[in-house]
Amino acid sequence: MNVIETGAPFAISDPVNARILAVSEDRIQGFQRNPLRLIAEQAGLEMDVVIERIQAMLRAGTIRRVRQTLMATNLAPGALVAWQVPIEKLDRGFDFLFQEDPFSGHVVIRSADPASPGANYKLWTTLKVPQGFSMVKHADFLKAKIGADHYRLMPAKRLFALGVGHVRRKGMEPGSKAPGLAEVMDVNVVALSDLDWRVLTALKREFQPEEICEDIWVGRAEEASVPIEDFYKVAEELNRRKVIGRFSTFLEHVKPLADGQRVTRFNALFHWAVPAGREIEAGREVGRHDILTHAYWREGGPEFRNVNIMAVAHGTDRDLVLAHKAAIDRHLEACGIPVSYTNVFWGGRSEIKPSEISPFAYADWCRKMGIDPDTMRG
Repeated sequence: MNVIETGAPFAISDPVNARILAVSEDRIQGFQRNPLRLIAEQAGLEMDVVIERIQAMLRAGTIRRVRQTLMATNLAPGALVAWQVPIEKLDRGFDFLFQEDPFSGHVVIRSADPASPGANYKLWTTLKVPQGFSMVKHADFLKAKIGADHYRLMPAKRLFALGVGHVRRKGMEPGSKAPGLAEVMDVNVVALSDLDWRVLTALKREFQPEEICEDIWVGRAEEASVPIEDFYKVAEELNRRKVIGRFSTFLEHVKPLADGQRVTRFNALFHWAVPAGREIEAGREVGRHDILTHAYWREGGPEFRNVNIMAVAHGTDRDLVLAHKAAIDRHLEACGIPVSYTNVFWGGRSEIKPSEISPFAYADWCRKMGIDPDTMRG
């Protein structure tokens, strides 16, 4: 049994931890006044046990962050970006985007069959550019900075699946899916007031182990200089406006944990090209498959043979990940949805951080980079 100084087990294999993580990874949707109590109730555990175990897993690095997620697609224009970077500049480019650009979130080196379209785009990132600023100008700056030859911006037109849940996906059979079609999530940027941003900025900051407690939002209300009841009201209104995601514990799912275990070993980005006009239909059929952590409609363009449905799956066995992909392919065929082309891009080196979305942080970053923020406006 792996424990830290408190004596609390921190391994994901611990049965109590597994019960907590099966809920805490992606089952606490929206803003909740007492998210830890909800985790305890759904896991069938006492509140103090949940607090102790989450603190232990966070201190040990089993959980890499605990935070209230946001629907960033509704707070800032965003895109998946594929970068074509000369091989000798690839690692330096990766490091810059991860370490120096707070608006690039997931940074992944991906590989595909060398003969397939887009295989020369090896560096992939998510990008959010705060409201009022230009995504193209930002990408152009990054292109010059990392020495990329080309890039492809692929904004999400619709989302069909968004939820991590690695622990509850262990042992999932290929083809496992929800009984109904996936919900369609629109991408609409919402304008916020200064008070909204103050609350949101405090809300989204990662929690330190000592902050994990029953009254988890009291300190954040003080940070935002807002009475706790007003903090709740603003957060609940933001939730109603669909800019709040979920309260979540994020596992370290790329690197080995402190006890040597891995949550996942493989992550795959699936591509499908379906007929124009059938993207939402196809996305809802793809997105209902339980293995997928993300599914969306994005236009890959000619660089990627005009794929328009993309999805991400993780697993500890490469062949099993491919079996899940094959099950989705068969399901699309059974639904009468033609697929003219499909491909898989496998993830290698990767780092994940939340993308910054604050316009104030963007202006500060521009000045740090020696850029006049006004020149980056859209």
